[in-house]
Amino acid sequence: MNRQLIIIPTYDEKENVRPISEAVFHVLPNIHILFVDDNSPDGTGRLIEEMIKTEKRLHVIHKEGKSGLGRAYITGFKWALEQGYDLIFEMDADFSHDPNELPNFVKAAETSHLVLGSRYMNGIRITNWPLRRLLLSKSASMYVRLITGLPVTDPTGGYKCYRSEVLAAINLDMIISNGYSFQVEMSHTAWMKGFTITEIPITFVDRRSGYSKMDAGIFKEAFWIVWKLAFRYGLRRTPIEKKPTPR
Repeated sequence: MNRQLIIIPTYDEKENVRPISEAVFHVLPNIHILFVDDNSPDGTGRLIEEMIKTEKRLHVIHKEGKSGLGRAYITGFKWALEQGYDLIFEMDADFSHDPNELPNFVKAAETSHLVLGSRYMNGIRITNWPLRRLLLSKSASMYVRLITGLPVTDPTGGYKCYRSEVLAAINLDMIISNGYSFQVEMSHTAWMKGFTITEIPITFVDRRSGYSKMDAGIFKEAFWIVWKLAFRYGLRRTPIEKKPTPR
């Protein structure tokens, strides 16, 4: 059986870490969860330590400060590769990513290197978002595809599953973005290296507790990183190589 790990970055998610863990284990009892906590002032890290005492499927890495989404995932990816996991997921702690979708990711990963959960496949699948945020997100997706050619409907989404060989092939220390553009950079890099990307439809529900970590700096970074990615590969709009499809 493939060893599976979900990486969940946390910052002030004390209300969510226990219920999200229980929901995940209900769906996939053999999976492990790694929380990467950015020194949450609300005590999230301390609560996770208490949970670990009675649950061997849980793990945590404590970071010294609030270093951001991308740095948390990079830390988690390196740990996952060191520990020998085969399927490595990205997932939010706040239930905006439905744990019941996890088996669909596992199934799709049987024949794909990277599986993306898409909010815009077969229509718009988002609830509880104001119109302004929806238009901004949809416009960002079109902008990424226009500039880079990345052939996915939802390049900024954060519900993903990597086969370990994808992360092993990427120089993680060279990933420069940190906010939501981190998702674009990782998928674009995997695509350029010739890995197979599959999208599956998901329904995204805005967080049910806690607060959003989005700010203006995240959008500014996302605007410019797309151009950096395009020029990094000489404005190519097709992968440099092609990897065999997993079987």
